[in-house]
Amino acid sequence: MSDRFFVEVALGPGTIVLEGPEARHLATVRRLETGDAVTLFNGDGHEYVGRVLEVAKKRVTVNVTSVATPSRELGFNLHIASALPKADRGDFLIEKLTELGVTDFTPLVTVRGVVKADAAKADKLRRAVIEASKQCGRNVLMRVHPPAKWLDWCPRQTGPRLIADPHANRPAVGGGGVIVAVGPEGGFSVQEMKVALAAGWETITLGPRTLRVETAALAAAVLFGLPWGT
Repeated sequence: MSDRFFVEVALGPGTIVLEGPEARHLATVRRLETGDAVTLFNGDGHEYVGRVLEVAKKRVTVNVTSVATPSRELGFNLHIASALPKADRGDFLIEKLTELGVTDFTPLVTVRGVVKADAAKADKLRRAVIEASKQCGRNVLMRVHPPAKWLDWCPRQTGPRLIADPHANRPAVGGGGVIVAVGPEGGFSVQEMKVALAAGWETITLGPRTLRVETAALAAAVLFGLPWGT
């Protein structure tokens, strides 16, 4: 399989000039040379296969010879909304959610959250999505939404909405087209739960054990992203 590179330009058959971080990565890190095969994608759902025509320090010219549209997406929306775990566990969470095919991610700002979710953090998470997509072969990027305060955000959501709650009695049953929310390490506050339940959210259990934030979010992604959940 040829190296994959994400570029934020329109793509199609013919000659493409690449500039910016990915061009530098291709030229100075991967050290590709004239004639090497590459695969480009820009998030439009397609991948563009071609060969390197010319390599310079800050720009690379590629001849795109074919366009493919492999089926690697879920076919339905799966939205995970979660407080962010500590340290590099947040990057790990985003990487694995991307690999599992999740379509949307919203970082939650909660009363008991310990990790600051702001615009700069969201930009870092979006870059993690790109890197994970390069590795796993996704050609549609998981959307990382702006950080949202739970008490303001949860009443505005519609459709099937579920909260992962270790104290819930209802087992989680797979099925696409849902939003699954995961609280911080200390859980949602009493007030946050009251607001959510009044807005129509339902609670589900992911098992008898108390899971870390990233474990709960990934378990939900696996359960609701299974092919037989469509």
